[in-house]
Amino acid sequence: MAQKRMFSNLVVGSDDFLEMPDSSQNLYFHLSMQADDDGFVDNWKSIMRMTGKKEDDLKLLIAKSFVIPFESGILVIRHWRLNNYIQKDRYKETIHKEEKSLLSTDESNVYNLDTDCIQNVSSDKISIDKNSIEKNSSSSVNEILYDSKVEEIQKVMIETIGTTNINNIHECISYLNKLPIELIEYALRKTARVERPSWQYTIPILESYIKKGFKTVEEVQADDLKFKNKNTNTGETEEERQARIIKELEGG
Repeated sequence: MAQKRMFSNLVVGSDDFLEMPDSSQNLYFHLSMQADDDGFVDNWKSIMRMTGKKEDDLKLLIAKSFVIPFESGILVIRHWRLNNYIQKDRYKETIHKEEKSLLSTDESNVYNLDTDCIQNVSSDKISIDKNSIEKNSSSSVNEILYDSKVEEIQKVMIETIGTTNINNIHECISYLNKLPIELIEYALRKTARVERPSWQYTIPILESYIKKGFKTVEEVQADDLKFKNKNTNTGETEEERQARIIKELEGG
């Protein structure tokens, strides 16, 4: 498979593309980089998980016809041949020949799929209904707000525990689906006060917030005060407390 990918300004410089939120544009680039030599992508779930993208980012790419979904769960980059020219000695045909047989190319060398072939796909495959998406929906606003939270978390992680590890950042971002951003930031700032702050230290704090059902910083602070009053005479340190929490979460 060729190792280089190209992008035509006719595609990524178009109004339709530039009007999308940065998260959808970024997902398009990642999908394109991981596609095979015919533009097919079969690991889009992993790509979305590793890049912190949401399903709405993919829905928007489909709604604007930048990618085409198949019932099998495979995606294809619609403007692949317009973006990329691969020399024959480097080209390796896709293994997704059944999906490829459903495509045709127009005079601009752009993939097209018969609309009769586009069906709603079950949730364990792609869970996307192209016809249910409105271009002027509020999803773009929601994604912009989500992106701002991601940027804030990245900033706080660097400030508090000094990590730029992309896997740690992605894992931390995933907690946005379970906790308010205020609690995530509070846990990171609490981590920064220990002798050896790290993301691994923050995880049990966040898990304890989930287990206890905390929704606000005030609830956490009240619990911290309760712990402090209860353990004033025991001499248990904050690090010892977190070690105990980890053991409890593991069922020990």
